[in-house]
Amino acid sequence: MKIKDIITVLEEMAPLAYAEDFDNVGLLVGNPDTNSTGILVCHDALENVVDEAIAKKCNLIVCFHPILFSGIKKITGKNYVERAILKAIKNDIAIYAVHTALDNHSEGVNKIFCNALGLINTKVLIPKQQFLQKLVTYTVPDNADKVRNAMFEAGAGTIGNYDNCSFNSEGFFTFKGNEKSNPVIGEKGKLHTGTEIKIEVIFEKHLQSRILKALLTNHIYEEVAYEIYDLKNSHQNIGLGMIGEIETEMDEKEFLLYVKDIMIARGIRHSAFLGKKIKKVAVLGGSGSFAIKNAIQAGADAFLTADLKYHQFYEAENQLLLADIGHFESERYTKNYIVDYLRKKILNFAIILSEENTNPVKYL
Repeated sequence: MKIKDIITVLEEMAPLAYAEDFDNVGLLVGNPDTNSTGILVCHDALENVVDEAIAKKCNLIVCFHPILFSGIKKITGKNYVERAILKAIKNDIAIYAVHTALDNHSEGVNKIFCNALGLINTKVLIPKQQFLQKLVTYTVPDNADKVRNAMFEAGAGTIGNYDNCSFNSEGFFTFKGNEKSNPVIGEKGKLHTGTEIKIEVIFEKHLQSRILKALLTNHIYEEVAYEIYDLKNSHQNIGLGMIGEIETEMDEKEFLLYVKDIMIARGIRHSAFLGKKIKKVAVLGGSGSFAIKNAIQAGADAFLTADLKYHQFYEAENQLLLADIGHFESERYTKNYIVDYLRKKILNFAIILSEENTNPVKYL
């Protein structure tokens, strides 16, 4: 199969539209029309991982972190980024990154984190804003089901755990076509009146062109009336971080030792113990200091993340237990999830979990 066919599957798992604006996700190196010989899944696409891909005859590396993140003007091999890119290009190896596209997914990085810890009743900690739109259109009753179902098929009408969601109301319409018109109902030059169904659906904004195509293809009118609005509603199933509960509450030290064991953390830096039980837990894989206030507002007893600076531990404000378990450690099981997902979707194809440890942080 071609690399572009694999990309289609990857974008089903982690839609690029879910990624943060600052991020660099998708195909970073390579030609999507190339036939793939195998997929190597890793955390970081470093030079040693490219060597591993060469040895295992995989010409597509799927990584979590993008090896190309900020602007690059020269590729001379002077640093680890340039060396990895040069080796990949020289050996015709493509590199695809998922990063925050998977961070923001309801089944992605933070759900994986929660599942590892056995958290239940999970929900997104920081729902994504300005991501929903609403479409309103009008058609005759005989055409309403066809239009509505086509838009559902294109991705409209999904709200949380529910799909095929719409609001429909009946109204009275009027129109008169000019000499250039070709009305399906009525005659040109004559005022026509009748009954229409108003259909309203919401959708994720990156689906707009697909939903409009479904609408226009399945509508019977020569001129289709529709309106699209940006919504201020937050998207409850997409966003950064997650919060849930452990089934049996623990004291603070017991809880951190449990986390250390499950996430294979060599060391955990944490704020002062408050002498209270841990039940409600917020997590954010990777660098999550920006979400401390969100965790407090959500009523978390503990917040697990990484890359906290000295002064940020004060931000716990004696309201929760703040713990830095390590960047790599907080995202440890992400590559396993990617491998499992691809193996379910792409059968009888080489999909290999990298054996290279790319964690740059070492402990005595």
